[in-house]
Amino acid sequence: MDDPEILLENRRFKVVRKVRVDPDGIERAGQIICHPGAVAILPLLDDGRICLIRNHRYAVDEQLVEIPAGTLEPGEDPLPAAHRELAEETGYRARFMERLATFYTSPGILDERMTLFLATGLTPGPMKLEPGEHLVAFLAGWDEAIQMMRDGRIRDAKTLAGLLYYRAFGRDHLMNPTSPKLV
Repeated sequence: MDDPEILLENRRFKVVRKVRVDPDGIERAGQIICHPGAVAILPLLDDGRICLIRNHRYAVDEQLVEIPAGTLEPGEDPLPAAHRELAEETGYRARFMERLATFYTSPGILDERMTLFLATGLTPGPMKLEPGEHLVAFLAGWDEAIQMMRDGRIRDAKTLAGLLYYRAFGRDHLMNPTSPKLV
């Protein structure tokens, strides 16, 4: 098979045309968005509240409630990226960052792999937004976050995945004193 044909390339991603041979032997072409990957962070304060952000997303022309997240630089390790994005988007610095899960965001068209971290031991500080970012950080209790998911105020996939993953499995990490904490 030939190398993928680049159809579009910019700073954050590229769109390529790839040819593959299906199990039935038929050659098929498809377009794929190639992305360097991303991190998402679930910032959990000592009192159990979660730091969320309101972020206007131009692709859907709506303000969404999200957990902080950001794109990796090509070849960048997710852990320092998670620390950077948490500080930029919320102002919080984490004493501990624990990797919870890695998942694909939309594998039908996109190869983006997102790594979800739990951030604890938080201390407040100034936000360092990138040019063009207009985010508002706010705190929510678990009951409020669950209600926002239930009533549709939280519709962002990484946020739904992060909150539900932690609610289902993440607390086991906190109850296990041998659980590895990344710094």
